Amino acid sequence: MKNWLWLSVAVLALDQATKWLLLHLLEPFQVLEVIPNLNLTLMFNRGAAFSFLAEAGGWQRWLLAGFALLVTVGLIIWLLRLAQEERLLAAGLALIIGGAVGNLVDRVVFGHVVDFIQVYLPFIPLRLFNPWPAFNVADSAISIGVALLLLETLRAENRAEPRGEPRGEHRQRMPDSDNHKP
Repeated sequence: MKNWLWLSVAVLALDQATKWLLLHLLEPFQVLEVIPNLNLTLMFNRGAAFSFLAEAGGWQRWLLAGFALLVTVGLIIWLLRLAQEERLLAAGLALIIGGAVGNLVDRVVFGHVVDFIQVYLPFIPLRLFNPWPAFNVADSAISIGVALLLLETLRAENRAEPRGEPRGEHRQRMPDSDNHKP
């Protein structure tokens, strides 16, 4: 379903435009409060999600870029092979593709991913969430895309369940071997 690639391109364009704007608007680590518990703060992540491998010494740049490229190619192939009626799955894949390419561009061009959205979650009394690790439009698209894939998986499981039988009871039972003696 290549007609969903427009969504990937839109995510990529919005991601790169917002990063360009923030790179020109803010200094690194400068905080601009948008509303309480939501800041724009320019940060750079040399690692993966939650800064995993950020302090690895530089080799992770090309490892993570190569991994992102391989995953993106696989997701594009999957997207192109979808049937027309698989719209929720297509939307999820397109969002993930756009986000992955957005962060891939950063990693190749800058050597790091540009993050700038900083959220505080004061209703969760854990230091991990205050603030939540900075993220960007690409990360948001990837997260929403993964949520759509999970939702589609749950929907597919519900469609596969026969009606009127408890979950897991629809499997055909194997006959006892004692009943089939010659």
